[in-house]
Amino acid sequence: MTDQTTPASPDNPHAFSAAERAAVYRAIAERRDMRHFSGGTVAPELLARLLDAAHHAPSVGLMQPWRFIRITSVELRRQIRALVEAERLRTAEALGERSEEFMRLKVEGVEDSAELLVACLMDGRERFIFGRRTLPQMDLASLSCAIQNLWLAARAEGLGMGWVSLFDPLALAGLLGLPEGAEPLALLCLGPVREFYPRPMLVEEGWAEEKPLAGMLYENHWGQQP
Repeated sequence: MTDQTTPASPDNPHAFSAAERAAVYRAIAERRDMRHFSGGTVAPELLARLLDAAHHAPSVGLMQPWRFIRITSVELRRQIRALVEAERLRTAEALGERSEEFMRLKVEGVEDSAELLVACLMDGRERFIFGRRTLPQMDLASLSCAIQNLWLAARAEGLGMGWVSLFDPLALAGLLGLPEGAEPLALLCLGPVREFYPRPMLVEEGWAEEKPLAGMLYENHWGQQP
């Protein structure tokens, strides 16, 4: 709710209050792709609130292509983690000289997190033409927006979330009984953490360095700096 005692902005009456804006930008800046979890639980009402935030994401043509599967079976979690481990080994092999370095990284929290969600694209997406005739991948973009909403809401609630993409999608689809045409996109590990990484974990571990926005912003034509 906007602070009624202080004008939201002298220039824009639609803007949130300064404190509200700061909270939004803080959630964005401090969101992390978490791999280390401390067990615990996520209260049902909190999980419902987070999923509702995801469901408020924008979607092209209002197709709302997201479907979330909550994994509550311990045995199913074990099977999903086995898929992740199999792909981790294949990825390490494909990385060649960086294989050993990659294998030292913690890349998932599938069995450690309080909650495990599988984010999927629904079946029957081909019937949605609005906004997708030339860009059919906008269904993927819409689901990604829902995941980001969930991620930012989780950070604001003090919960960690990690997006795991190391799995064979066909194998995972078969394991979860997805209908033909539906696709799993992400394993979302969600739950309490002891602390948030001060910087992205891959930066902390020396795997990669973040690049500044300045090198990714062009004006009028590709590669033309403002």
